[in-house]
Amino acid sequence: GFSVAIYDVTSRSIYLRWSKFSGASSYRVTATAVNTVGHSLLAHFSDVTLKGTLTSLIPNTIYAIQAEAIDKNGIILAETQIVQSTAPDTPVIEQAYSKLSNSITVEWRAVPGATSYLLTAQDGDSFIETVVTNSPGTVTGLKPATLYRITLRSINSGGKSQPSPFRKAKTVLAAPVLSVSAPSCDSIAMSWQAVYMAAGFSVSLMRSDGLGRMLTENTTNTSVVFTDLDSGTLYTIKACAWSVNGIPGDDFTYNQRTSPKAPADVQVAFNSGALRAIVSWMPTEGALTYSVTVSSGLLKLKCNTSSASCMVPSLRCGSEYYVSVTAYNDAGSSKPTDAVSLKTIPCAPVNISIEEDEPGRFLVSWSSVNFGHYYVVFVKSDDGLEVHCNTSHTQCHFQSDCGFTYFISVFAYNKAGQSPLGDVFNYTTAPCCPSDFRAAVVSSDTVRVTWAPVRGAEVYETRAVSGSGVLLCNDTAAACTFSALPCNTRYNITVHSFSEARRSNTSCASKYVATAPCSPEIKNISKEALSVVSVHWQSNNEEATYIVTARGEAGLRHCTSSGNSCTLINLPCGSAFSVSAIARSPAGQSLPSYSVPLETAPCCPDDLILTQVTQSVTNISWSVGMGAQTYITTLESPKGQAKCHTLENYCLLGCITCGTTYTVSLKAISETGVTASCTYQGYSSSVCCPSGVKLYRLGNNGIRVYWRASDEMINYNTDLQGSKGNFTCTPSSGLSYCDITEIPCGDIYTVVVSPITDKGPKLTFCPKKIYS
Repeated sequence: GFSVAIYDVTSRSIYLRWSKFSGASSYRVTATAVNTVGHSLLAHFSDVTLKGTLTSLIPNTIYAIQAEAIDKNGIILAETQIVQSTAPDTPVIEQAYSKLSNSITVEWRAVPGATSYLLTAQDGDSFIETVVTNSPGTVTGLKPATLYRITLRSINSGGKSQPSPFRKAKTVLAAPVLSVSAPSCDSIAMSWQAVYMAAGFSVSLMRSDGLGRMLTENTTNTSVVFTDLDSGTLYTIKACAWSVNGIPGDDFTYNQRTSPKAPADVQVAFNSGALRAIVSWMPTEGALTYSVTVSSGLLKLKCNTSSASCMVPSLRCGSEYYVSVTAYNDAGSSKPTDAVSLKTIPCAPVNISIEEDEPGRFLVSWSSVNFGHYYVVFVKSDDGLEVHCNTSHTQCHFQSDCGFTYFISVFAYNKAGQSPLGDVFNYTTAPCCPSDFRAAVVSSDTVRVTWAPVRGAEVYETRAVSGSGVLLCNDTAAACTFSALPCNTRYNITVHSFSEARRSNTSCASKYVATAPCSPEIKNISKEALSVVSVHWQSNNEEATYIVTARGEAGLRHCTSSGNSCTLINLPCGSAFSVSAIARSPAGQSLPSYSVPLETAPCCPDDLILTQVTQSVTNISWSVGMGAQTYITTLESPKGQAKCHTLENYCLLGCITCGTTYTVSLKAISETGVTASCTYQGYSSSVCCPSGVKLYRLGNNGIRVYWRASDEMINYNTDLQGSKGNFTCTPSSGLSYCDITEIPCGDIYTVVVSPITDKGPKLTFCPKKIYS
């Protein structure tokens, strides 16, 4: 719980603080130089003092510092130790000077052990610090023409030394900030704001490529103009301010180009098809961009480019333009060139009209246009064939056919070329009559009508007429579909063609078509036999043949009739079917009727096995019956009945009377309750076991077994089973006892008396006696 910490270090001092220790009346601190023999320092502090200073230390030296807490008897209660290095020795500034207006450079001799140095420039209450690694070092971020106090401290891992004796240094003047312009192609003018503490200015100018001589101007003013310069040429300008002591400040460097001369040899090439002009010229020295001006009256078009040519789009037809070019660079612009004249092509003809003056022929006319020397009319039909008419008049005649659309355009021409494309007109002649069509029933309530397309028809109207009304279908395709039609209905169908431009209606021959029969409705299903059912429906079409289909996992079953019922045979037991019916006639096939579920009775198990477990309990097992979910087995006799209802394929029946013949029956029941009654061969229960069995000893090696017979007509058998052997005794008919002799003595025997049966194995469930 006792610790010491360092909170400051200089070249010859270390500042400590430590934690208060309970019971201590004083503290003792010892500092011993690690690598210097015999140099140590000892200091004592009272119990109220928790910090102290070790002075007169050696710079750049590592000390082992030990702090001890001592009680009033001089006993050391606790101690702790740390290692700390002193800072390097204080450096000495040799010189400080300024070369730039925002910095001062300082030079000094290196201090042993210093890893870096802290430069401080102080101006009144403000100061700027910079850490450098060696001499010389520069402190930046200073104000121009300002006197600073410069100090220097050495630094190592232990801390910082005391500041060096200060030196004074003044930053040089700031550079003047020029505002430069090129008022003409051979002059450059510049001006600037006054610079703090400046007594004069020096400005020099020279071509940036190094050619020619340098021009220099010294002045106390704040502006200078250089003349007789080369046009479009880049010049480099340098300017600086001078102090009253003749010391120059920072340089300001600026590049300025003189404006260019006007371009020469302007050429104009006109593109008549695109209504645009390509203007070209000889490049001008020093020009970065060019501007082309194309004017016609109050309209002015401009094109800017960095190359020696420019494309001027969107010229107007039938106009005269004047073209001039101006060169530009970052200094300004040249004078525009002399204007060059440009005449354009004529405009497209207007007021075009088309009329069919007689069948198979139409007339195209238009208004004349300015500067139009002659006209060409192009007429292209929608099958790709094109004809034209060349005339100096304002109208032309053309041949036409029915059902065609013609696209008509008129161009005017002069020496400049062809006029732009004007409005393209179309003219449609009356459509032709639709060709032969077909009407076919595609489903029970849908009729599709198709025909060959006809020339000029934009819309077709298909009309279907029946006794109940008229159906209309409009479409642009050469086909129409009538859906949701009433079943078993006769329609008269016709097709009409129309053109929106030349509305016309031509009727073609009509055709009759009948829809498919109506869907039958199954009324009921009756079971005629185990695998035979009759299906009854309501007949609604005398020409129809009805097909009944039963679908299920067992496959398909069909029957056909022209009446209102038919019989499905050979239906497998234990199967589920979905029964539906369709009607079929020459008009087509109806939709299927709604399906009616049909379930046949479950299959009777193929075999049934009865095994007597005890005298009154019998086990019955059977194979699984297809379609059955539960079973009811019954054993019935005049003496009583035994019954079992189960989900399994076996059952234990109790209360069986021995020596009785039973009738065996089984009911297989489906999940929905459909029942199949199954009858099997009769079953006789086993003969009753004897009662009153008693044992009598016959000497040491004999035994008499006595019983009371359940029936005088039954013979019995006696069995003795022991570890030394098994013995059997069968008495004469009619006797109710049996003697067994010569059996080994000293053994325990199990004695069973059971009736002798004609069938099956010996009974094992009669009661047993123990004889020792």
